[in-house]
Amino acid sequence: ALRPDPITTENPPLRFALRYIDEAHPYLASRGLTRPTIRTFGLGLYTGKGVLRGRVVIPIHNASGQLIAYAGRAIDSREPKYRFPAGFHKSLALFNFHRAIATKASTVVVVEGFFDTLVVHQAGYPVVGLMGSTLSRHQADLLHGSFNGAVLMLDGDEPGRHGAMRVAEALGARMSVSVISLEDGRQPDQLTTEEIRRLLRAGGPADSGDH
Repeated sequence: ALRPDPITTENPPLRFALRYIDEAHPYLASRGLTRPTIRTFGLGLYTGKGVLRGRVVIPIHNASGQLIAYAGRAIDSREPKYRFPAGFHKSLALFNFHRAIATKASTVVVVEGFFDTLVVHQAGYPVVGLMGSTLSRHQADLLHGSFNGAVLMLDGDEPGRHGAMRVAEALGARMSVSVISLEDGRQPDQLTTEEIRRLLRAGGPADSGDH
């Protein structure tokens, strides 16, 4: 039930970092993000040149914390909603993995998207984003290698429920897995910190970080 890995074995670290990133853009606060979260993750509206211009950029790192890509999120109805660099393989990375392992927690929360990851982190939990609703073999190996348990909190829609079932199946043989079902149409990034904490207290043994 795992999606196949690409031929390459890693996303190489970038040789540059973007400048001209506006951390104060109101879009970020409108998504419920605090200044410390925005700063920790290096988020902001990119005002420089190139394909990511006018998008909110989200830095993506590998397990050792090296920058490997920027995702660009449209802040209007522009398609595609997310842009990734050519040659970047989502299946070889977990968003926020390096921060999650730094917490030394035994259990990690697993969500689908970037903003889901940001709000669950903001609520004080070690969390990784799949950047989708499927799990690759490589992502499964990363999780199994660093945590004893996973709490799945995928979106409350058809792809999210189907994805949670398949991810639970793939991980369940290797580590303890619990699944939190969200109400129809809800996603973690639409929940308040209090709602996230209540769900995670009820649904799984995720260690709360102290940030």
